[in-house]
Amino acid sequence: MKQKENCRVIEQERIGREIYSLWLETDTIAKEAAPGQFVMLYGKEGSRLLPRPISICQTKGSALRLAYRVVGSGTQEFSHLEPGHRLETLGPLGQGFPLQEAQGKKTLLLGGGIGIPPMLETAARLEGDVTAVLGYRDEVFLKDEFEKFCPVAFATEDGSGGVKGNVLDAVREQGLQADVIFACGPAPMLRAIQAYAKEKRILCWISMEERMACGIGACLGCVCDTVEEDPHLRVYRKRVCKDGPVFLSTEVEL
Repeated sequence: MKQKENCRVIEQERIGREIYSLWLETDTIAKEAAPGQFVMLYGKEGSRLLPRPISICQTKGSALRLAYRVVGSGTQEFSHLEPGHRLETLGPLGQGFPLQEAQGKKTLLLGGGIGIPPMLETAARLEGDVTAVLGYRDEVFLKDEFEKFCPVAFATEDGSGGVKGNVLDAVREQGLQADVIFACGPAPMLRAIQAYAKEKRILCWISMEERMACGIGACLGCVCDTVEEDPHLRVYRKRVCKDGPVFLSTEVEL
């Protein structure tokens, strides 16, 4: 059940050029969060009324970890938070990855760019034959933390580390097989994974990245196209924040 809490900042560090890791102390959000869900963070600057959606990276007891990239004034404000500061947080929100579908199966976790952080808690919760495949533009982050939970393959677009290319290049070069794929990343990456899973007949769930205004499905500002018609709304669309952000790859149009 989602809650709005005034969370205390435990610690924050920069783990990349514009990427930050933020730990918050929560009352209930961390304990109830599932891999693939997200929270909405509210800034204190009055000129920015809308909260920012941030994927859940990790949980530990009552502590919640978020990893985000500074891309605008809202996330720039968050990057200046220090231990003891307070941050209004709404969550956990959305539908996460269906972990039960992967138990006992060969599973690939595919993360690209800022879609990498939410795959960390997914790796921590899954048991069995799991491999994480991470895709970076150039700078590598969180890789060593994934290695605590499962084997890791990675790719960089500039070839500075791992396989040169993207996550699917790494999958193919290393001959990785899967019964199930969980993926999160930018739309072009998800589109390629969707096609790959269809070709290989692999069950695949993807976490979509969209701009969100409310995070609870009220504003209809983050809808995506779907293959089948919604029986209630009679439209071929779903809300990423409420019905997702995780969808079966065969039910959405990318």
